[in-house]
Amino acid sequence: MVEINLSGKVLSPARLTHVLLRTARFRPLVEFYKALLGAHVVLETSELAFLTYDDEHHRIAIAAFPDCGDRVRSGAGLEHIAFSFDSLGDLVTSYRQRKARGILPLWCVNHGPTTSMYYQDPDGNQVEMQVSSFDTAEEATACMMSPDVAQNPWGVDFDPDELMRRLESGEPEADIKKRPKSGPRHLDEIPIVNVPPPLVKDSYEPLESAA
Repeated sequence: MVEINLSGKVLSPARLTHVLLRTARFRPLVEFYKALLGAHVVLETSELAFLTYDDEHHRIAIAAFPDCGDRVRSGAGLEHIAFSFDSLGDLVTSYRQRKARGILPLWCVNHGPTTSMYYQDPDGNQVEMQVSSFDTAEEATACMMSPDVAQNPWGVDFDPDELMRRLESGEPEADIKKRPKSGPRHLDEIPIVNVPPPLVKDSYEPLESAA
């Protein structure tokens, strides 16, 4: 039997696998996450749905709690969950596809280590879509530990359509993902602090008029 060091660091898990959300808006939430993530339902009952977009059996689980109250933005709790793309081109493609379905980001920001877009589901839970701004984890960590990020850990906002135009013009991804210099920034200046009421829909089919 392998000897275990009980006084040392606890063994870390291999990976994070899924998130479960409780809701009184079961159908809108299922349809939203199918559209947001390009996901499909693995199993659905009247009370539970399990969604995935890769080889894991589920990444998002949604449970129907008909009597649960609305999310309280001013209360303590999980602020957001985040998903990562392999390239800026993939992030922009998914942005355009969501926009065609009427799903628009609340906040687009270059954090430094990542270039990110934040969305809001029908219950007001926030979801970050990101791409690493660097080729290696070591470079991203060094950026996070830099004086500029320490002074402004929130990041610098960007216009997603302008970013898309820069990418389509042939500008290198590395240049687009480089965070501009900035001064201090505080919590009350962050768009996701005071957000509009969430949009509740039962369908996210592409809109004919979407650009």
